[in-house]
Amino acid sequence: MARGRCGLGPVCRLNGRGEMMQGCGPLRPIRRPLIPSPVLRLESVSKIYPTGEVLRDVTWEVKAGDRIGLVGVNGAGKSTQMRIIAGLEEPSSGQVVKQGNPRIVYLQQEFDVDLQRTVRQELFQAFGEAAEVLNRQRQVEEDMGSERAANDADHLDALIHELGRLQSRFESLHGYELDARIDKLLPTIGFSPEGAEQLVGDYSGGWQMRIALGKVLLQEPDLLLLDEPTNHLDVETIQWLEDYLIGQTCPLVVISHDRAFLDRVCNQIVETERGISRSYLGNYSQHLEQKALEREASQSAFERQQKELASQQAYIDRFRASATRSTQAKSREKLLDKVERIEAPVESLSGPRFQFPPAPRSGRQIALIEELSHSYGDQILFLGANLEVERGDRIAFVGPNGAGKSTLLRLVMGIETPDEGRAVLGEHNVIAAYFEQNQAEALDLSKTVIDTLFEAVPDWTQTQVRSLLGSFCFSNDAVFKEVGKLSGGEKARLALALMLLMPCNLLVLDEPTNHLDIPAKQMLEDALMEYEGAALVVSHDRYFVSRVANKIVELRDGELVLYRGDYAYYREKKAEEAAGAAAAQKAAAQEAKRKANREKQQDKQAAKAAARKQAAA
Repeated sequence: MARGRCGLGPVCRLNGRGEMMQGCGPLRPIRRPLIPSPVLRLESVSKIYPTGEVLRDVTWEVKAGDRIGLVGVNGAGKSTQMRIIAGLEEPSSGQVVKQGNPRIVYLQQEFDVDLQRTVRQELFQAFGEAAEVLNRQRQVEEDMGSERAANDADHLDALIHELGRLQSRFESLHGYELDARIDKLLPTIGFSPEGAEQLVGDYSGGWQMRIALGKVLLQEPDLLLLDEPTNHLDVETIQWLEDYLIGQTCPLVVISHDRAFLDRVCNQIVETERGISRSYLGNYSQHLEQKALEREASQSAFERQQKELASQQAYIDRFRASATRSTQAKSREKLLDKVERIEAPVESLSGPRFQFPPAPRSGRQIALIEELSHSYGDQILFLGANLEVERGDRIAFVGPNGAGKSTLLRLVMGIETPDEGRAVLGEHNVIAAYFEQNQAEALDLSKTVIDTLFEAVPDWTQTQVRSLLGSFCFSNDAVFKEVGKLSGGEKARLALALMLLMPCNLLVLDEPTNHLDIPAKQMLEDALMEYEGAALVVSHDRYFVSRVANKIVELRDGELVLYRGDYAYYREKKAEEAAGAAAAQKAAAQEAKRKANREKQQDKQAAKAAARKQAAA
């Protein structure tokens, strides 16, 4: 046996306390890596509503450093799990185990901000009682200047005393120190001190989301819950949010159907399917790879066992009545009864499946935008913009919120009239179908799902209508549900189904993936890639755009800048443009510095010449 230089034992051995020692010289315990204890753990959680069971057996945990993506089809129970974690609902069975008393902050899909407050005032609302005291203090100060206070000395005296109490309470809550925390946060969420004095209502939805997130972070959470935080955000704001969340140390659980977001932000995925949860280390794409490998391994193990069971059963059946081998056959039969069966792998829940009807033949030119100028009030959206859409083009329009992407689609469809120039469909047999951003909300909420389709195609048989609805995951009694009782995702699927009723050769789609879960998005992507007509698409879903578009048009400074390639090509060109602009800026700065040095040298030389001239005089 190999021994260390001490001669007391093997090179690696246990000490008297049972700790592994290694090496010679000073013997040190081998330290096992510390596994962070969970901040929170769901144990065998189930949830049953009057309408049915949503969660059956959900078990997973959140540890320090975790950024968990909660995924699953619409209706799988993702938001239910969030509400249980946040303490807004109780599980039907099972429990939520917390380490100590963690501060859990939940930013829901529809975040709450007051448009009439300034950004600073709205951020201050995060401080709970201190905010309530300050709000009341401002109200009292306003009341002190009222006509009643001027005419009623007793009322004014009561207000003065209340103000004194409020100021004392505000000081005891360290209220005057809280503004410093807001000042520290402002640049982190992208606001200047001046911008913080503007009204919340002056900012777009993306900036309002930053304010809502700022309020959450000022509460210093031990666990942050985000439900669909990228909804209605433009790409630039989504990328800012990704960078911000990656830089946070607070554990995070997020619900999102944005695959690019899940890939960048998450280091763990919890998928809920048929009420049961399963955890995967890594981001969304890695979880798909692991899931595929697991399924392949389970299928192989199941098939091997089935083959072996069939072989053994064949032997038993053959020799059961044999005089010489019946004992052996019965012995095998007993062993076979004791074998633990491997269950056949359960098929994953399938998303909707459909294809667009064959596109009628059209001319080469599908749409034309020529010298287009258009504005809303003082905001100029387009100024001499030009674009030609040809047969087979699948163009994605990109740009920040407010750049005019949806307006451009409405101009092409003739719903709006341009100030100058023109935006028209092609002249030769162009048949367009338009999916508005709020298309799902335009449905008649009082009708059932099946009646909605029958109204659009009264000549179809019930079999035809139910077949189409089935491809959008409306089956059995679901077709008789009232539209008003459908979820946002179900309404979006129904609105898409209505688009399939009439053949067209131009699809005009404004945010078609809003409210769709990932399987439904994949369905739409596959259908668009097989579609033979042209498509004009507005979407902030980068994964969707990267799969669907074969050209990108950026709305920039009133112009339509065409990139003749897919989204990867567009990003590559944008990186080149940014590098070129940075190089040009650096060269300009160097040239300005050289010019300043030359002027300085000239000034020195001129001063010396003047001094010599003066000395000579």
